[in-house]
Amino acid sequence: MLTTKIFFRKTKGGNVFKTVREHYLRDDIHCGSKACGKCVYRTRNIILDDEDSSVSSSKIMEPYYLLIDTNIILDQIDILEEDIICNVIIVQTVLEEVKHKSSTVYKRLRNIITNPQRKFYVFVNEHHKDTYVERNPGESTNDRNDRAIRVATKWYNAHLNLDDNTIKTVLLTDDTRNRELAEKEGIPVITMEDYILSLENSGFLADKLCKKSYGAVFEGPEIFPCHLTPFELHEGIKNGKLLQGTFQASKENFLEGFVNVDGVEKSIFIQGRSNLNRAVDGDAVVVKLLPEDQWSSPSDIVLQDEEEADADDDILKTNKILDKFGSSNKMQKTPTGKVVGIIRRNWRQYCGILQPSNIEGNVRHLFVPAERKIPKIRIETRQYTVLCKQRIIVAIDSWPRNSRYPLGHFVRALGEIGNKTTENEVILLEHDIPHSRFSDAVLSSLPEISWRVTDVDIAQREDLRYLDVCSVDPPGCTDIDDALHCRDLPNGNLEVGVHIADVTHFVRPGTALDKEAALRSTTVYLVDTRIHMIPELLSTNFCSLREKEEKLTFSCIWEMDRDANIINTRYCKSVICSRAAMTYDEAQLKIDDVTQQDSLVKSLRNLNNLAKKLKKRRLDNGALLLASPEVRFEVDCETHDPIEVEVKKLRETNSMVEEFMLLANISVAKKILEEFPECAVLRRHPEPPPTNFEPLIKAAKNQGFTINVDSGKALADSLNKCHKESNPYFNTMLRILATRCMMQAVYFVSGMHQPSEYYHYGLACPVYTHFTSPIRRYADVMVHRLLAVCIGADATYPDLLDKKKNHTLCQNMNYRHRMAQYSNRASVALNTHLFFREKIQDEEGYILFVRKNALQILIIKYGLEGTLYLNKDKNSSATFKYNDEDHSQTCGNIVFRTFDPVTVQISLNRSNIQHEKLIFKLVKPFIPGFSVPPTNTADTCQMVPKESTKETVKRKIGAEKVSDSNTKSGGSRKKQKKRKH
Repeated sequence: MLTTKIFFRKTKGGNVFKTVREHYLRDDIHCGSKACGKCVYRTRNIILDDEDSSVSSSKIMEPYYLLIDTNIILDQIDILEEDIICNVIIVQTVLEEVKHKSSTVYKRLRNIITNPQRKFYVFVNEHHKDTYVERNPGESTNDRNDRAIRVATKWYNAHLNLDDNTIKTVLLTDDTRNRELAEKEGIPVITMEDYILSLENSGFLADKLCKKSYGAVFEGPEIFPCHLTPFELHEGIKNGKLLQGTFQASKENFLEGFVNVDGVEKSIFIQGRSNLNRAVDGDAVVVKLLPEDQWSSPSDIVLQDEEEADADDDILKTNKILDKFGSSNKMQKTPTGKVVGIIRRNWRQYCGILQPSNIEGNVRHLFVPAERKIPKIRIETRQYTVLCKQRIIVAIDSWPRNSRYPLGHFVRALGEIGNKTTENEVILLEHDIPHSRFSDAVLSSLPEISWRVTDVDIAQREDLRYLDVCSVDPPGCTDIDDALHCRDLPNGNLEVGVHIADVTHFVRPGTALDKEAALRSTTVYLVDTRIHMIPELLSTNFCSLREKEEKLTFSCIWEMDRDANIINTRYCKSVICSRAAMTYDEAQLKIDDVTQQDSLVKSLRNLNNLAKKLKKRRLDNGALLLASPEVRFEVDCETHDPIEVEVKKLRETNSMVEEFMLLANISVAKKILEEFPECAVLRRHPEPPPTNFEPLIKAAKNQGFTINVDSGKALADSLNKCHKESNPYFNTMLRILATRCMMQAVYFVSGMHQPSEYYHYGLACPVYTHFTSPIRRYADVMVHRLLAVCIGADATYPDLLDKKKNHTLCQNMNYRHRMAQYSNRASVALNTHLFFREKIQDEEGYILFVRKNALQILIIKYGLEGTLYLNKDKNSSATFKYNDEDHSQTCGNIVFRTFDPVTVQISLNRSNIQHEKLIFKLVKPFIPGFSVPPTNTADTCQMVPKESTKETVKRKIGAEKVSDSNTKSGGSRKKQKKRKH
């Protein structure tokens, strides 16, 4: 034992705990080399080869091992993941530093270490008697750790200095000072760049070199202001002169963005390259408010990149652009500031393409990210002729003041541009969707493939197999997580049950399966594929409530009178056997067919009648009935290309299922909140600020209607009154606009908010949660565990009641849910583009928004939106004038207002291979010099005949409604048909 340190810790309750930390040193820790003959127990834990199996290096002539420092791992992990580098020593000091500085890189490093073929050996230098070093007085932690790394390298060289063969241990570091000290001490040392360039036949690795150079000085004129020092930032924030928040880049204008500051109602507006000052979307930044006479407001024009702005290299043009495209309404200014410092970068790996280059032999290229909010990135690559045709991944390394763009490096290629598999991979990566195969540790947590419900399971649960339970889902559903029943009671009332798949029976707390499900948080649905939250063996087999199979469930059962009033509620773990798994259409046909009078049909009719009364009561209470365009793709099962697209149709049975899922969620929320007032997992929907409703109010006013937004009830009543006989789609469009005025619904822990903040605005209910879809959402898994403890069906455990840990889980669930929605929309956009390739056709639509330079058009048939640009074609003789007062566009005697009908010609512009976009051209009303002649769609848009495929697969994708019902009828539902070949 080397040292003993004693620490005293005081708890909130005033108790003092004594902690003793002892540091032991040993002499029997193996070096890990097969060549070693000195270490005790040398037959154990052999990782490193005893011969020269490393790649040949022109700078290291004899056999060698690499010992790498912390910064090499943090910055060059992309290179280390390549199989070419092996026989590497990671000392404990470095491993702990990496774990502390980046959990993501640490996880990637652990994956390398656990691969025996890579031969990465962890040497516990901090407990070896010859390699442990004490921190000297006045020595920084970083300097002490660097010294420990050098001591370990020197020890290895002395330890492996064998009589018959010498294996040199080379220190790999990019730290200038560490390298200089190593050279003075006679330690073999090399930089990562020198090492990579010295390898034979590994030139491709040079493209992956991180461009973060320690101690390097960048030359060139200064483009951006200098960031303030950490001390200046801290003092400025402390005295209130500076504000900190998260930067969000504008999607519509690359020269604008906002900083969301906690506690400040309105975001700080940032405009101009100099004021943005190298901030990248998602960065934690510090801003300084400008004087009020310098405040500005977002421009009314779309400016997505420099090519559109005609400002490729001249910074002075940027100021002209801002003058040209600034807001026309001088009275509506918003608090404006400038970025003066970066607290924490939120850089990640980005997907995109290389910008075309005609300079032969040039190794410096511009990378264009797929995400428009990310700036172009300068990289060096010697593979341009190959990579220019592919989607690639690039990482940002640094952004010097004298560089117009951030500097980065190539990571890997994804595949050919435009290939559907490649584009789906881009969608998943860009939205940070975990989509790798489930690990062996996760799969080992699953039950045997032969698992079945046993007599022991039935004895521990309520046996409900005698009930006429059925499920109602979209066509081809394979992961059925909810089922219903309704039966008459002797007293004249009805018993209604919602039965939910008991996922928590299989996903136990703390297991690898549970941790992976918590990380993923949600199943992600693309048009032609899905990324499961839990392995398919559970989601589509053991947990899915399939027809005529005994399944484990968690049941919520009510006694109701005939007017849908709840008499009492109970919950139980149960076993059911579904009588039927129906589609919405099948269930609707049974309800409507008066000749069918069996018990299952009577159950459905009673459920449908009760649902209508529940819905009326909910809407009378102020719940919002909103809308969002939901489309459904018919996909060729062989090519996986969309061959038809249509707006999703809803039936009474959709609403029937939705109402009982809502009721179950509300009932369970009340129960867990009553039992666990401090740690219940709930879902709230904040009331939008009045300013959010301005576009809706103005749009309705222009059509002669008044929208009252004083409360949710007032808004619902106003929307119900807005009908136009001349436009049957008018009310739906208003509700679509209302949906976009809403805030995002989020998961939270009850103890982290005041009860007044629990309210769900869209549903007009004081408390709400998610209980009914545990197969696809981790929030429901957490709620199931809480409810099980409430009714004594399962035991509690510390983490279940830990507010902070559950708060962190909720934050991750909110993030993953949001990313799943975005990826869903991106997949719909991709398939819409695939559908319109080689097609030109005319479609009827309505104007959703009138912009300063464009009209936003909604195409009813397809539920899609597009932009019809005005005054963009220089050859057009038509001139449009924008009216600020009523947000209209006028051309001659024709006026365009929100909700006006139009006919547009739709085609796909593929000139930008990364950002293909639908082009809308005006057909009606006809404007000479601007409108295009009608298209003969019969000649230009013939569909692939259905006979040409063996089978077609219908898939629907829709945005989650603000009603937040989480049901099949209310938003982004997961059910998809499995392909059969």
